[in-house]
Amino acid sequence: MATFAPRLPSVVYRHYHFRKLRLSGVWGLVYRALRNAERKRIGKNPNASAAIMDSQSVKTSEEGARSNGYDAHKNIKGRKRHLLVDTLGLPLSIYVTPANVQDRVGACLLLVGLNPVVVPRLKKIWADGAYSGEELARWCEQRSGWKLEIVERDREAEGFEVLPKRWIVERTFSWLIRNRRLSKDYERMVQTSETLIKVATIRLILRRLAR
Repeated sequence: MATFAPRLPSVVYRHYHFRKLRLSGVWGLVYRALRNAERKRIGKNPNASAAIMDSQSVKTSEEGARSNGYDAHKNIKGRKRHLLVDTLGLPLSIYVTPANVQDRVGACLLLVGLNPVVVPRLKKIWADGAYSGEELARWCEQRSGWKLEIVERDREAEGFEVLPKRWIVERTFSWLIRNRRLSKDYERMVQTSETLIKVATIRLILRRLAR
């Protein structure tokens, strides 16, 4: 008598291939190639010379409960996405931590994984007041010669204020949360969360290149 193996749901196969590409580094290679292509299309050098750094706290589901924290400033229990983006808003480095990790600590984790060979022209990084302090600025300068410049909000300004350079990374965060899978952090592993940010940006760049 013939036996039939049960068919696995298609979502299982999709996750299998997604994970395989993540572990092999293919997602990263595809993303960097497309980011370089988009920068060339705009007329910019593929290697960015300036970048903007910021973080975003998002809620998690039950899957990510083991690696979340409480961000008292934003009143959010979950994870924090740390991004370093170029002047087009495309990520150069991505790092996900529990939400209770301070921005200055997250900045070190974000930047230490950024190989200077990948960003040979990077000289300046803009950030908000959460990254102020001589220690972090000195660390950036000594590690790779990066100059950290803090863009402060005008204390006399009332209501919403668009800050130079900082609006670029804020726009990137708004791009990300338009993706249903990134509206919250649904993932069990932070590595999966980081890869999904790359995949979302790959989709964005492909739509631009296809026009």
